[in-house]
Amino acid sequence: MTDEKLLQGPIHAVHVELGASFAPFGGWEMPVSYAGTVGEHTAVRATVGLFDVSHLGKATVKGPGAAAFVNSALTNDLNRIRPGKAQYTLCCTPEGGVIDDLIAYYVSDDEIFLVPNAANTATVVAELQKVVPEGITITDEHRGYAVFAVQGPRSAEVLAKLGLPTDMEYMAYTDAEWDGRPVRVCRTGYTGEHGYELLPRWDDAEAVFRALVAEVQAAGGQPAGLGARDTLRTEMGYPLHGHELSLDISPLQARTGWAIGWKKPEFWGKSALEAEKAAGPRRILLGLKAIDKGVLRQGQTVMRGDDQIGETTSGTFSPTLKVGIALALIDTAAGINPGDQVEVDVRGRRLRCEVIKPPFVETRTA
Repeated sequence: MTDEKLLQGPIHAVHVELGASFAPFGGWEMPVSYAGTVGEHTAVRATVGLFDVSHLGKATVKGPGAAAFVNSALTNDLNRIRPGKAQYTLCCTPEGGVIDDLIAYYVSDDEIFLVPNAANTATVVAELQKVVPEGITITDEHRGYAVFAVQGPRSAEVLAKLGLPTDMEYMAYTDAEWDGRPVRVCRTGYTGEHGYELLPRWDDAEAVFRALVAEVQAAGGQPAGLGARDTLRTEMGYPLHGHELSLDISPLQARTGWAIGWKKPEFWGKSALEAEKAAGPRRILLGLKAIDKGVLRQGQTVMRGDDQIGETTSGTFSPTLKVGIALALIDTAAGINPGDQVEVDVRGRRLRCEVIKPPFVETRTA
């Protein structure tokens, strides 16, 4: 995809003004970093960081029985939550592969708001459209809303300074206003820290973002780009579609079986996933923490002795642990457990790693 074809979010000019470097991601031109990934990562862990993730998709499913319809398609059970709550869920193929992982906001029995990944939004909407009952409409609102993530120990302080609500349980949301502009405030995030995601209208994005930048900087934090978002989520072991989840990587292999409502009468991929659960997945996602010095990256072979037992799906340098870390799909037949040692082939050199059950660092979402 050429630069000319890349989409831009509602505040691209603000990122340029802030000195961001950019790279393509999911068909969008995204800010990778401003002052450096390590510093931005550290700000999120120590104080607060601000991300623009407006590339994420948005879609509304609305009409009589909308919640029941979505519940018949996506894996997680919407009956586990209530209006005002959000839920991590998966959109699967009949074979049990993952079309996308997304967040579903339960607005009412007759309205569900979905936030898929950027590159998969059109596919998710199209798959739902194929089977939507009469009377229910599905609207792609990709450019209807911006999405900003305020993440870190001082995130509540930042929102409070803007008069936005903060006192809500994890995965809850409330519809509020800032300066007369509607903003949906959610206790969600992708960093493992206490944080919030804000959804203002697309046309209100610049005013809201500038106000957030001012308060984040006043709290000792800074804007953060896609680089820090990736190192933060990798430290938590959170999957990224196209890496730890895909049409070829099932929820069970990626350790996201907890997001499946097994007792529901139906969801896409139910039979295939039940069969895989009964047989046991042929591979499982584990973390690798480098013992030797070296850079871990996606697509590297995991070895035990002379045997190839898996492949890395993501790899990075952990700014928190100061070592290389990776997520890897490991053959279950190899009998590998947390605490074991394996080796990763890094350009022909064997790099010793300790096997970890993610997360690599403590989760502080509560």
